[in-house]
Amino acid sequence: MGNLRSVSKALECVAPGDEVLVTSNPQAIRGAERVVVPGQGAMPDCMRQLAASGAREAVVEAAGSKPFLGICIGLQMLFERGEEGDTPGLGLLPGRVPRFSADVSNAGLKIPHMGWNEVFQERPHAMWAGIADRSRFYFVHSYYPQPAEPALTAATADYGARFTCAVARDNIFAVQFHPEKSQSSGLQLLANFIQWRP
Repeated sequence: MGNLRSVSKALECVAPGDEVLVTSNPQAIRGAERVVVPGQGAMPDCMRQLAASGAREAVVEAAGSKPFLGICIGLQMLFERGEEGDTPGLGLLPGRVPRFSADVSNAGLKIPHMGWNEVFQERPHAMWAGIADRSRFYFVHSYYPQPAEPALTAATADYGARFTCAVARDNIFAVQFHPEKSQSSGLQLLANFIQWRP
């Protein structure tokens, strides 16, 4: 939902020889070499749309078997539950997705967190190739992932306090920020995904 066209255009830019298909067709998802699940808006709406389209099971299968990139709500839905609407996620990663606390507002910071922010790479990963630590990426969100396993965290950002903004496990890499809106660093991350062989 929301950012499908901008994500597909960014992927076409970094992979001009590849077919980029925007689809909710389960067979097309199952047949894809790699899968990107973007999302923008409210998690309850995104989860309803995923189920209504018939794509839910195909997305779960893809997350277990091929290079998989989640973006924004495409990251949040990987976890067990989101605080927004008390929404069950896909449960592929242990943890939850809380809202930024009142402490953020009390520190004079606005919710949603919107704009450019430094991303701290917490561990090496092929998806960081060519991207300097503390590069800036574009964020738009009020909720963030809180993994139950610290080893899942691939990057953090600071918005009143440190929070997880990227996770990685096996063939899954997912980010809270929007690489398609993050200029050269975002395009590099998408190019890395095209080349990634987990």
